[in-house]
Amino acid sequence: MESTGIISNSSTHEIIDLCLLAGKIMLQSGAETYRVEDTMIRIADALGFPNAHSYVTPTVIVFATSRTEPAKLFRIAERTTDLQKVSEVNDISRRLCERQITAEEARARLGEVDNAAHAYPIWMQIVAAALTGASFTVMFKGSLWDALPALFVSGLGYAAVIYLHRLVQVKFFAEFGAAFLIGLSTFFSVKYGVGREMDKIIIGSVMPLVPGLLITNAVRDLMAGHLVSGLSKGADAFLTAFAIGTGIGLVLSML
Repeated sequence: MESTGIISNSSTHEIIDLCLLAGKIMLQSGAETYRVEDTMIRIADALGFPNAHSYVTPTVIVFATSRTEPAKLFRIAERTTDLQKVSEVNDISRRLCERQITAEEARARLGEVDNAAHAYPIWMQIVAAALTGASFTVMFKGSLWDALPALFVSGLGYAAVIYLHRLVQVKFFAEFGAAFLIGLSTFFSVKYGVGREMDKIIIGSVMPLVPGLLITNAVRDLMAGHLVSGLSKGADAFLTAFAIGTGIGLVLSML
């Protein structure tokens, strides 16, 4: 293979691993399926593989060149939301395509992005969820007397999701338990006069649990023609919504 200044004598397997690393970071960080595929293909094209192919689902990345090398598969076990990492990978890909950096520099930067911990501390996430729940309660025409218990209930529910997900790996049961706790806490807050309208408090408190980004990505993937990824993400979002509704419904049916 001829050196182009960007390739820098990197082997074919190293280039494939570079593309897979970029795709893995993006998919784990909440990027859309079509964006992951497009980024991997652009990187491969910039490094001398204009006819590369990638196939991405929410749990698997398959990448192959047009040459004799076998396709490589990478499985995604955990997914989260970190749009900063998605933006950084896009920037690295853009610089690589514009020949501003070499493959070795891109690999080093991707390694730094992969190892970076951009997530906010858990206590800050809980505080943000609490403020979000209280704000949504007011937005849904609840009074300030409803926003105060929603501040506590939404924070408690989000903390329950984090804690229960560590105990039970199945996300459905963690979300169900958190929704049940939100419904129960709301009932007692209204019963003892802390809040006034139970429905407003519940609606505002569950909003931090709603999979908004997942629903958006599912619709965008479907519109882009990625039916497998769009339907699977839509099913994931539906299960989350079902868990929330079941947990709240169980409380209301018991009381």
